[in-house]
Parts: sequence; structure tokens; C-alpha cells
Amino acid sequence: MININAYSRAKQGNQKLSKNFKVREFACKDNSDVVFVAPELVEVLQKIRTHFGKPVTINSAYRTPAYNKKVGGATYSQHCYGTAADIRITGVPPKKIAAFIETIIPDRGGIGIYSNFVHVDIRETKSRWNG
Repeated sequence: MININAYSRAKQGNQKLSKNFKVREFACKDNSDVVFVAPELVEVLQKIRTHFGKPVTINSAYRTPAYNKKVGGATYSQHCYGTAADIRITGVPPKKIAAFIETIIPDRGGIGIYSNFVHVDIRETKSRWNG
């Protein structure tokens, strides 16, 4: 079972979830107030940040179902559950980021490699793809 926390962007947007990540970074781009975030996803992102020693930019994390549909996300996208993030690190190729994520979650989770970002999620099954 994956633990998921709910936050208010307005009330808790500046709350730290880890050394380098705040609630607002996981908020949906549609400006809705609710933000779902799995603590395990934050842990994975913090390990990535610590390993590379550079800021991890979250392009997209939590998405409301309506916003997910608008951007063409998968029907049951991990983003809708607060268990996924699309990330990039300036100066680090997506393949290199993905290779490190593989060392953190080798037997489960989703890792999608795209031209300028990496999708990472903490699903209970294992899924790998190139976008």
C-alpha cells in the first residue's frame, strides 16, 4: 500500500517535505488547491537531488483528473494519485538520471525516458519505457 498525503497549496505551499522540496513544487499546473504527494516519491526525488548535487526541477507532479485529460495523460496516470513526477536536472541527460533512479527502485516503479525529462513514479509494479 502506497501512503499518500493531501495538502493545501494555499495553506501549506511553502511547507518543506524534505531538505530540498516544498509542497508547491508538486501542485497541479491548473492552480487547484489540493496537492496529493506520496512521501516515498519525495524520498526518491531527494535521493536524486543529493546524488547529482544539483536542483531537480519538477515539470509536472500531481495532476487533477481534468488537467491530466487536458494534457493528454494516461487515463489512470500515476500523476493523478500523487505518485509521479516528470523531472529534469540542468546539464544532466535524462538517460543518466534514469540510470540512477534504476538503482533506487530496481524492481518496481515507473521510469520513462523522454528527450528533455524523466518520468519517475513509485507504482508497485515495474514499468520502463522511452517516450
